[in-house]
Amino acid sequence: MKTFTFWICLLWLPVVLLRAEDGGTRQLRVLQLNVWQDATQVEGAFQAIVNEVATHRPDVVTMCEVRNYNGVDFTQRLCRSLYEKGLQYYTCPSKDGGIISLYPIVESQGLDSVSINRAVLQVGEEQVAVYSVHLDYTHYACYLPRGYDGVTWKECAIPASVTEVLAQNNASRRPREIRKLMDRAEKDLAQGLRVIIGGDFNEPSWMDWLPDTKNLYDHQGFVVPWTTTRLLHEAGYQDAYRVLYPSAVTHPGFTWVAGNKGVGINKLAWAPKSDERDRIDFIFYKGEGIRPVKAAILGPRTSIVRGKWTEETSQDIIIEPQGVWPSDHKGVLITLQW
Repeated sequence: MKTFTFWICLLWLPVVLLRAEDGGTRQLRVLQLNVWQDATQVEGAFQAIVNEVATHRPDVVTMCEVRNYNGVDFTQRLCRSLYEKGLQYYTCPSKDGGIISLYPIVESQGLDSVSINRAVLQVGEEQVAVYSVHLDYTHYACYLPRGYDGVTWKECAIPASVTEVLAQNNASRRPREIRKLMDRAEKDLAQGLRVIIGGDFNEPSWMDWLPDTKNLYDHQGFVVPWTTTRLLHEAGYQDAYRVLYPSAVTHPGFTWVAGNKGVGINKLAWAPKSDERDRIDFIFYKGEGIRPVKAAILGPRTSIVRGKWTEETSQDIIIEPQGVWPSDHKGVLITLQW
């Protein structure tokens, strides 16, 4: 485990005051977004991220696929661009899971998987531990029921059992990575900190593959207790989106795959003959009194289904982008309160 010195962007500006409502309730707005290879895959992607953050002003943004190409630190560059719009954000070193915050970062570290980054925020008189995670993308086993292999991405026979699906899923690094995160987060919780986890899990939620969806979204009758989200659930972590919207039928909350008109479908669809939509970007939380009060999907209203642009007709609240959308994922915007 390696501890990093945190960076403060634009320290000379006054610290942003804690958002508080009558009665002392506090709110924290969190945005999870996969920035798609350092915002290099869509023309104008970086400025689009700046514009979306400046418009919605989340208190915290957890980001995946921060690459720092050509030695340029992505989150520092993002903070500088936001400052030009009059916003002070803080950041810390990252190699994949980036974090920016309107509140000062007093401590940060990368766990020994570079895909997990931890930052402790000073939120008024309290501290909150935020984890940005980008879990292993291989062994993407939710494609197996859809007739595609999650390792080779080639068409294959549909497995005969859930056991086969989970065997491929659990051959990934994801279960080990999330256990490592939870081991560290338990120390935060023991010290009285609330914990927030935002990330691209590259694995669906077990709550989205229940009997009520077994004949939807090309699940082909499968009910799958997906490992990573089950581990979090069993440890007492709550999936913010599913707390507010328990039904994956009325509110599927798809974050993959975004119908990004800025690139061709062949760059977006990995299983082009199937309905490959899933909710794989999450915000989880745990700690005294914390709960979600608002949730929305941020991104295009369209998705890709069987290789075609498809308009979503669910009851999800979808906040469409102002112009260019920077990613092949949609974002998740959650307001947490305690």
